[in-house]
Amino acid sequence: METTNEVLAPEHYNANQLVTYKKIENDVVSFPTIKVNDLEWELDRQRKMSTRIDELNYTISRITDNMTEESWYNPNTEAAEILNDLCEILGYNPVKTIDFTANVTINGQIEIPMNEIEDFDLDSFIHEVISIDSYNGNVEVHD
Repeated sequence: METTNEVLAPEHYNANQLVTYKKIENDVVSFPTIKVNDLEWELDRQRKMSTRIDELNYTISRITDNMTEESWYNPNTEAAEILNDLCEILGYNPVKTIDFTANVTINGQIEIPMNEIEDFDLDSFIHEVISIDSYNGNVEVHD
């Protein structure tokens, strides 16, 4: 016997059916008519928004819980410690961008057939064949 996790919709379910519902917005009552499918998407969006609001409320409470005499308002608490706590609570990792310049000297040899020497452009060859790249995701190499 096979087991499946497939959810079957009831026979009477119609995602394109129109439904009218009561909507109260800014103390104004209305009765919009929309498809069931659109209503499902709106409900899903509202669930996600509710979850996000709960996450943000938790973050805010973690911050306000530290705003006491024993914690951040303690005269012995360093500003750096407060900033580190805030970064941890907010899941933020501050970075500083440092510009740098590096000079690279490359010596090499290439053999060119004698009948191609007139058309050979060393600068173009070097530009097309040699490249410098970084294997670190935090470094950008510009031309």
